Amino acid sequence: MEKKRNEIILSGLTCSNCAAVIEDKINKLPWVEEARYNLATQVLTLDTGGADLKPGVMEELQILVDRVEEGVTVMGREEAREKELQPRQGGFSSLLKRLPEIAGALIFFFLILTEGSITLSRGISISLFALAYLLIGRTVLISALKNILQGRLMDENFLMVVATIGAFAIQEFPEAVAVMLFYQVGEYFQDLAVDRSRRSIRNLLDSKPGMVLVKKEGAYSEVPPEDVLPGMEILVRPGGRIPLDGVVLKGKGTVDTSALTGESYPREVSGGATVLSGFVCRESPLEIEVSHTLEESAYSRIIRMVEESSGRKARSEQFITSFARIYTPVVVVSALLMALVPPLLLEGALFSDWIYRALVFLVVSCPCALVVSIPLGFFAGIGTASRHGILVKGGNYLEALNKIDTVVMDKTGTLTKGVFEVVSIDPAPGTTEEELLHLASEAETHSTHPIAESIRKAWIKTSPLVTLPESDTVVEFPGRGIQVTLEEKTISLGKPSWISEITGTDLSEKESLIGTVVALAGGTEYLGSLSLADTLRPDAAEAVRNLKKVGIREIIMLTGDSEKAAAAIAAELGITSYRANLLPEDKVAALEELVLQDRRTAFVGDGINDAPVLARADVGIAMGGLGSDAAIEAADIVLMADEPSRIVTARRIASRTRKIVLQNIIMALGIKAAVLGLAALGIAGMGLAVFADVGVALLAVLNAMRILLFK
Repeated sequence: MEKKRNEIILSGLTCSNCAAVIEDKINKLPWVEEARYNLATQVLTLDTGGADLKPGVMEELQILVDRVEEGVTVMGREEAREKELQPRQGGFSSLLKRLPEIAGALIFFFLILTEGSITLSRGISISLFALAYLLIGRTVLISALKNILQGRLMDENFLMVVATIGAFAIQEFPEAVAVMLFYQVGEYFQDLAVDRSRRSIRNLLDSKPGMVLVKKEGAYSEVPPEDVLPGMEILVRPGGRIPLDGVVLKGKGTVDTSALTGESYPREVSGGATVLSGFVCRESPLEIEVSHTLEESAYSRIIRMVEESSGRKARSEQFITSFARIYTPVVVVSALLMALVPPLLLEGALFSDWIYRALVFLVVSCPCALVVSIPLGFFAGIGTASRHGILVKGGNYLEALNKIDTVVMDKTGTLTKGVFEVVSIDPAPGTTEEELLHLASEAETHSTHPIAESIRKAWIKTSPLVTLPESDTVVEFPGRGIQVTLEEKTISLGKPSWISEITGTDLSEKESLIGTVVALAGGTEYLGSLSLADTLRPDAAEAVRNLKKVGIREIIMLTGDSEKAAAAIAAELGITSYRANLLPEDKVAALEELVLQDRRTAFVGDGINDAPVLARADVGIAMGGLGSDAAIEAADIVLMADEPSRIVTARRIASRTRKIVLQNIIMALGIKAAVLGLAALGIAGMGLAVFADVGVALLAVLNAMRILLFK
């Protein structure tokens, strides 16, 4: 049975440990086949056995989540989107929610500021400090108690409670309250930074269309986009975003494709043209017949793919997750040994002194800075790439892109446009260029061959195409050419060798030309020839140049085209290594040779024809994925614009992401190691310990957000 995909938002869930517990508990529900939570997007994906979610499931999930983590709201995708569009609550309502913490903070500051000026009995002083502590740390205490009852000890709430209650035990009352206060303030700003970074990333991706103008009985009415079905006719006004994939029925103008390709260069469309959701209609209205539902439209698929991509963890993310599971228990055991062993072994060592050091040690130990900021960093990199028309299917591929030393590129459709164009016209004496092109376009009127279409396009640029009279005949000579009768005159068009046989003219020099040569004869008279070639993409040379600048050791071109054509393109682009006359399996064999040489390879192809080699490369990159389901399925990275230079952009985004993720790892581990060492020596206090926990986490999240600034 086909799995049913349901997406639920767990708003406010930022603790990676809690997220793992919630995911595990939901996976154990009898009606759930698989549950996956994405910390970066807060999306919980549920796969069920082909059924819709049963009534009351949101309430059931809310109860389950509340048992693990307070303050997390379970809501549907649409509800979450509407909530994000609403103004954020602030002012008085926000203060009311935090009234206990504010009251506790006021009591604490009163006690600190009046110390020495107002004399309080020791019992009252301790009671007020305890009241302030309970008010400020109530949420932490409740969460820790819940976790203890469920057998989960090694999380940040447990560590903070142990550390602060320990401070009370050794009569460090002001410090215990201060640590809880600073921790809560730090957590608040950390959550704020994480939430803001998530919003920034989602703003790059998520823009669901509003109401759609659908034609019904000759008039247009507004309909929600999810209710529009294939076959319906819709109207998109100038300046409006095309909400669903479809085909233009009426209208002519340009569309802005930047939402999908990252390139705002206008694309001309008219009747019969395919348009995709996310395009913006510019200067004239378009009537469109819908071809896909909202869920299956290009823009929705891209958003979904980018969100799912953060589920494919990079090696750095996997390392940090595993590291955190080992690191925290080791630190807790070390803190326990620090509190007990020195006072027993060292002469003059006090239990109160070493317990305090151990408590500082505990506060520092939480690895939140790593487990939150690193997944967020990779997701920011993926989101930034999508803004530039580059779809990366996972953090693992973004990370792998940094290690690539060899880029292998297909020729046709990748470095070249994959479309023949008339590059030269060589008429025989007595015939003009215009006459020759006109005659060739008339002869090719009924043909659907790519070469015929290219000849017709060349003629259309100069004047309207003349339609063949119905009485004219067309005879095809497979592998040679065609003969047509035009106004009682026989016109032959095809390979130079065939035209030589008809006319007796030596055309051997035409056979040696690069590209495709089409010769014409009128009866037995040679009329001239047209040269067609697959032209380079405008940015192909720039891409090859810049790939070398970003550290690519070698660029290799593989093609099924002739040796002659391959050599010409390679020379023009400055590619020194190439192979020609290759079948798809030959390309795979060529890549295998590179793998045996310990090369890290990226293969760049133009879609499904290159699927075998795309799959075999360390990173498969598909060119021209705009609307191509096959290309999106086959590749690890999809370039939505037909521009090989985007490979360089992808490499630079990958490099920036890696640099910032490494900065976060070094910063977090470095500061924690330093403070842990200072704590062991008795130099670091609780304040510095709190900074090494939530302060470093906040800095790491803010640093991860810098990836979004890439230009």
